[in-house]
Amino acid sequence: MKLVLASASPRRKQLLDLFGLTFDIITADVDERRIDESPADMTIRLAVLKAQTVYESAGPDVQVLGGDTTVALGNTVFGKPANRDEAIEMLNVLSARTHSVFSAVALARSGGCNSLLSETRVTFRELSDADIAAYCDSGDPYDKAGGYGIQGGAGSFVTAIAGSYSGVVGLPLWHTHQLLMMPNE
Repeated sequence: MKLVLASASPRRKQLLDLFGLTFDIITADVDERRIDESPADMTIRLAVLKAQTVYESAGPDVQVLGGDTTVALGNTVFGKPANRDEAIEMLNVLSARTHSVFSAVALARSGGCNSLLSETRVTFRELSDADIAAYCDSGDPYDKAGGYGIQGGAGSFVTAIAGSYSGVVGLPLWHTHQLLMMPNE
């Protein structure tokens, strides 16, 4: 059965490539605004919505993998910063704290849609104004939830991680494997 990745994220594509599978990419155009829900519930809802939206347009002979990643401190969600000021604000809030990164994957196919959620706890060291300015100057924070990419320069901010490293990057590999191995009922 043909596999489709419902994501424009280059990081999700790179991680899915690790499975050695052939897949197409079709971007899901969905409203990603948060409704009255927890960060975990929002992440699952968006992964499912992306998978189902693409599945409905791609046809019954495919399986569609959708994903979403959310950075949260308590009930506060940190999206992708729109500009330098937002990136600086996010990184200042995350400095010297432990936050959660929720990464959900959903697989839509003829038997329905299944989803799994990964929660990873990430602890940052204390960041100086110079650390944050240099990271913002790199251009890296602007297309990433929470304003950082653990696989890039912000990896030096991390003092501890408990959970899925690949989930923080954008696609929890173990969870993705579990979905892909589930029988289509």
